[in-house]
Amino acid sequence: MDYLNVKALHIIFIVTWFAGLFYIVRLFIYQTEAQLKPEPEKTILSEQLAIMARRLWLGITWPSAILTLIFGSWLLILQPAWLQQSFMHIKLTFVFFLFLYHFSCHYLYKKLQKGETKFTSNQLRIWNEVATLFLVAIVFLIVVKNQISWIWGTIGIFTFALALMLAIKLYKRIREQSR
Repeated sequence: MDYLNVKALHIIFIVTWFAGLFYIVRLFIYQTEAQLKPEPEKTILSEQLAIMARRLWLGITWPSAILTLIFGSWLLILQPAWLQQSFMHIKLTFVFFLFLYHFSCHYLYKKLQKGETKFTSNQLRIWNEVATLFLVAIVFLIVVKNQISWIWGTIGIFTFALALMLAIKLYKRIREQSR
């Protein structure tokens, strides 16, 4: 298989992995909120959301993460010179932390499948945005490579994170007013 085919497959599985990461935490929010509903709504919602989470997590998100890792490693084998460049070291560090985020989502998944809720829906909304920060950071790194300074990159990611947190607070306020 040539370089462009491997790259295309890597990108495809990145997209499906992130889609899974974005949606699984959204399902965690719904599962958490379902615990606050009266019976029988609580049981019906909890069972259905658990099925949806299991299918998404085990059928899409985990396989996509593994295939992203396989095709990404394959790209590095095809282009070993990338490992000499600082942008790739930074990108791989972000990918390492993205996998830690993935494992933390797996922990939450296991807890919620047992009906245990540890976090509020608002805390999970904030947690959901962590994947967005990883996506933005990794895409910018791979596109601009060494053309951006550490200072501007750091300022950019913190500004983006601040904007996300403000958006979450605004959304919470709007939701509370509409009740």
